[in-house]
Amino acid sequence: MRIGELAQRTGTTTRALRFYEAQGLLRAGRAANGYREYDEDDVALVAEITTLRTVGLSLDDTRPFVDCLRAGHGTGDSCADSLAVYRRKLAEVDACLARLGAVRAELAGKLAEALDRQDFPPDPCVVTPEELR
Repeated sequence: MRIGELAQRTGTTTRALRFYEAQGLLRAGRAANGYREYDEDDVALVAEITTLRTVGLSLDDTRPFVDCLRAGHGTGDSCADSLAVYRRKLAEVDACLARLGAVRAELAGKLAEALDRQDFPPDPCVVTPEELR
């Protein structure tokens, strides 16, 4: 199949496919006329890249998954290097969630302190410190 059909079948653009090829993630064969040619394996590779990008992996993070598929495995996460990427990315997300949790706790504390200092009758539309705890 040619690049336009691959783009259509995978829901991406020809520009993205050319970029993937330039990055070494996708390998196109060439027809006698110089057109890029792809097969069903390329559909699976592009789908894997797209899925992994959707869940927040960088293009470089997708390399072990692509290599795993190219090695003949049924899924891109059948190889140890792919699992290492999952583990690293989960650790990054966990660290980010911990930072966000600390920021949230600090903001909630500051709001509670500010509400405690209020001298006027409570507004029924304002959250009380007790409701934050």
